[in-house]
Amino acid sequence: MRASRQGEAWRVYGEKHRVVATHGSPSPTPPASATRSQNGASLRPLERFVCIPLVPAAQPINPVSFAFASGSTQVRFDGSSERMGIAQAAAPLRLHLGCSGAAPPRPTSLRVGVGFGSHARRKGGRRRNPPRAASSLHPSSNPRAHDHEPALKPPAPAPAVDVAGRDLNGAADHAPQQRRRAASDLEEEAWALLRESVVSYCGSPVGTIAACDPNDSSPLNYDQVFIRDFVPSGIAFLLKGEYDIVRNFILHTLQLQSWEKTMDCHSPGQGLMPASFKVRVVPLEGDEEGATEEVLDPDFGEAAIGRVAPVDSGLWWIILLRAYGKCSGDLSFHERIDVQTGIKLILKLCLADGFDMFPTLLVTDGSCMMDRRMGIHGHPLEIQSLFYSALLCAREMLTPEDGSADLIRALNNRLMALSFHIREYYWLDKRKLNEIYRYKTEEYSYDAVNKFNIYPDQIPPWLVEWIPPEGGYLIGNLQPAHMDFRFFSLGNLWSIVSSLATTRQSHAILDLVEAKWSDLVAEMPLKICYPALEDQEWKYITGSDPKNTPWSYHNAGSWPTLLWQLTVACIKMNRPEIAARAVEVAERRISTDKWPEYYDTKRGRFIGKQARLFQTWSIAGFLVAKLLLENPEKSRILCNNEDEEFANAFNLMADSCNPNRKRGRKAPKKTYIV
Repeated sequence: MRASRQGEAWRVYGEKHRVVATHGSPSPTPPASATRSQNGASLRPLERFVCIPLVPAAQPINPVSFAFASGSTQVRFDGSSERMGIAQAAAPLRLHLGCSGAAPPRPTSLRVGVGFGSHARRKGGRRRNPPRAASSLHPSSNPRAHDHEPALKPPAPAPAVDVAGRDLNGAADHAPQQRRRAASDLEEEAWALLRESVVSYCGSPVGTIAACDPNDSSPLNYDQVFIRDFVPSGIAFLLKGEYDIVRNFILHTLQLQSWEKTMDCHSPGQGLMPASFKVRVVPLEGDEEGATEEVLDPDFGEAAIGRVAPVDSGLWWIILLRAYGKCSGDLSFHERIDVQTGIKLILKLCLADGFDMFPTLLVTDGSCMMDRRMGIHGHPLEIQSLFYSALLCAREMLTPEDGSADLIRALNNRLMALSFHIREYYWLDKRKLNEIYRYKTEEYSYDAVNKFNIYPDQIPPWLVEWIPPEGGYLIGNLQPAHMDFRFFSLGNLWSIVSSLATTRQSHAILDLVEAKWSDLVAEMPLKICYPALEDQEWKYITGSDPKNTPWSYHNAGSWPTLLWQLTVACIKMNRPEIAARAVEVAERRISTDKWPEYYDTKRGRFIGKQARLFQTWSIAGFLVAKLLLENPEKSRILCNNEDEEFANAFNLMADSCNPNRKRGRKAPKKTYIV
């Protein structure tokens, strides 16, 4: 009866108070009556708790000390509890920590001295990459050891404070130190996971697989090394001073570039880089003793979903090549004959003559990070920003030779035309939107203002209210009679990094990110695009793609890997506080959520319904963002400075195309017959 009355007293008191776990100073030694159970067994004090009232107290409240017994979760009170109307306990009481209605944690999942959330590692689990170091497989050092059994995870312990917020121990507030310590632990976990994803070929590291979830029974092609996915991993290793894996990756993918690529009796251009490759172990030909060898098996798109060639792979390869030279100091690496040949093959493929009247690169849907049908066919901004950056990087690395003169001349001409085209026709702010709203159509003349015959009715209703008074962005696509008004994060951010956008435009893009933080960042950075395609628009444009449903995956999902591009862009414009704020948002849950590939819903609240866990470029993107915020000067390995000659030429071209300038009849050109 006495135990039941005490239980009722605790229940009533618990409705008005909460229990906060504290660490640090040892608990005061409780009286003997509070440290012995009914059977005389000694109870070891494991944690100290403080009761904090949720309602104003009538009198000062003293802290109550508790002692836990291992396994049984028993509780005792000291004498100070009498002031709160709770009698000293003489019988053990069960205490469950967590939210109301949550199931108590299993006794087997808690270990003394380890802390909450430490669980035994589940045995088994299939490894799809080569054997790793023994240390990464040990349960005590494996960052996944506590993540594969469902258990209740209480929040991080808070310092003991009174109702007024003062430290009960009389010490200074340790919250900043605790946050720094938690961030350090998070980075250590991320580095352990990144190293665990490393793939070796002939004894040397050559890349990282796309995802490394041992519980994934159907990896599809997530167990391969993707060129675009490896870029943040490569940057992280470069910033850490580990250059070999990036060097090996560059050289081995360079060898794959020359492989014969055929699909349905058709071969693409010779300079095409693969989307991904896999290290396979195959029997050695002609050997009867069962010997094996390792081979690289590339995928140029002939096995990909949709059979789309990866246009961005070669562009990312050139950007990473330049970053390797700048970070390692090994500039002679660029001068190798095979490296120079690889650069030229990519450039010739991108600069080849075609039917297009525009300087932008014409591609099919799904040829970049958005590798599924999302209505970006034509001249998507992401490809144009990477194209511009790759051209600038290649111009730095090409050696002056007789055979390179024509290529460099074509490269410079394309750079100037591309920068003008994007800055002039892709830019959108409130003033430009109002100008489009008043466009006249069906103009046939050399001096037409509405050059692409854009109909004002194309302006979507959401954009009229969404565009902020200050700020702007580069639209997603531009074709005759078509403007894609969606905001695409990667294209806009890399336009800042590559100086494709002007200084004014770059600041305006970051202004928009800040103004629309609740839409683009919200609970997890960063939206891959905004807004989502919905209803009939989703059906027609995506083909009713079940993976690209509204606010999921490429259809306005939230992708943590975009943190590193955001960080580089913010550092370049001397506004790192924006990136630091986004990183802080990601730190709150990305580790708890097991480093997902992407998040769903309008605010990024849920882990993506088909998202792979322990996604490597989510891990690497976070690490690169942290490393660059600590050492902002290192972002120069990725940034391109604006060419002054191009800037002057752009100003002249912009003046000549100003719709407000005085127009007159052009003087007829004289013709001569020779």
